[in-house]
Amino acid sequence: MSNNTNYMALTVVAVVVLVVVLVVVAVAVSVADVVTAPSNGQIPISTGGAQVQFGAAADGAEAAEAGAEGTGVAGTATGAAADGAGTGSYTSMGKKPETLKSIYFAGGCFWGVEEYFSRIPGVIDVTSGYANGTTDNPTYEDVCYKGTGHAETVHVLYDPAIVSLTTLTEQLFRIIDPISKNKQGNDVGVQYRTGVYYADEADVDVIRAVFAAEQSKYNMEIAVELLPLAHFYLAEDYHQDYLKKNPNGYCHIDFCLLDDLLANAKLGETAEIKVDPSKYSVPPESAIKKLLTDEQYLVTQECSTEMAFTGEHWDNKKAGLYVDIVTGEPLFSSADKYDSGSGWPSFTMPIDPDVILRREDNSYGMKRIEIKSRVGGAHLGHVFEDGPEEKGGQRYCVNSASLRFIPYDEMNANGYGEFMPLCEIYGG
Repeated sequence: MSNNTNYMALTVVAVVVLVVVLVVVAVAVSVADVVTAPSNGQIPISTGGAQVQFGAAADGAEAAEAGAEGTGVAGTATGAAADGAGTGSYTSMGKKPETLKSIYFAGGCFWGVEEYFSRIPGVIDVTSGYANGTTDNPTYEDVCYKGTGHAETVHVLYDPAIVSLTTLTEQLFRIIDPISKNKQGNDVGVQYRTGVYYADEADVDVIRAVFAAEQSKYNMEIAVELLPLAHFYLAEDYHQDYLKKNPNGYCHIDFCLLDDLLANAKLGETAEIKVDPSKYSVPPESAIKKLLTDEQYLVTQECSTEMAFTGEHWDNKKAGLYVDIVTGEPLFSSADKYDSGSGWPSFTMPIDPDVILRREDNSYGMKRIEIKSRVGGAHLGHVFEDGPEEKGGQRYCVNSASLRFIPYDEMNANGYGEFMPLCEIYGG
């Protein structure tokens, strides 16, 4: 009995040990699956709304179901060869997806187009891919030799507070021959057609305005498509950042065309633009009172000061022009605006030195320099000598209540088109 008992006990122990081993192995396999799951590329990447799958499973149907890129455009997806290159740049720069916008440009060989747009201030990331064809997950060989109908296209992710859609679309027209169909540079084929593919219906009017301006330059119809984005598949990894990896690689684009943009954005030399005071006038007192809120009237007409961090424009980082709220006279450019931490809109300089009047202000036991608008004589604020040294050392501290902001995309329609070259970015 003793031997039998011992045998039975050993058997029970062996069974228990075996069960434990099997459980441990099962858990280990499960953990391994979780840890190694990203290796197949099926990682949902949030792009400010729904999720887009990167990898072979991310075909048009799945992307459409996901609401590709949060734009509501069915079928936006990434290709099988995509490894997520370039998809996370905004997070590393501290940008939130919801503050950024996307536009898709076809301009011939995408190597040069990608590099060109990547150099524009305010562009966060550019990736190469294939757009608006008839098949899912095309390869480069499919696009070139199998008639898939895709266009070599770049996805431009940009910060609209720094660079406008108008500027980006105008830059596309600078680097293409808009009347050439299915041919750019030495490249010929339907995949080299030109186009602008939008993911947000709200962008259409802005893009159409640029198209109309470009069309007016030609007697024949331009060959540039303007269509909603049907789908976009990332090109193979070796196409991404191609000219960065291969500085002497083929490119049909002259990057010197960027020089004017960088100069006009005050990253280089800028041409002097003067504000004509005869274009602006002061309305009657009764009209001023109807035009302004109580606070705006107290600030502009009675030299009051709004509370810090309460004004409409103190943290505005959009591209555009700031004008006298009473007369409309241009005063400051977004390119010269920065966050001083004071709680009031701060600028390093006026758009034209002559639009600002200065006078000594000894009120409240302080010695300061008050600034007023030239035509309207409206109180704006004060100028101090504690601004960024590399930009002249001055800080124009202005009340939001004294200013009206004209967004860059609305400047031309509001009669300020001549100042657009100075207002394409937020200075920061």
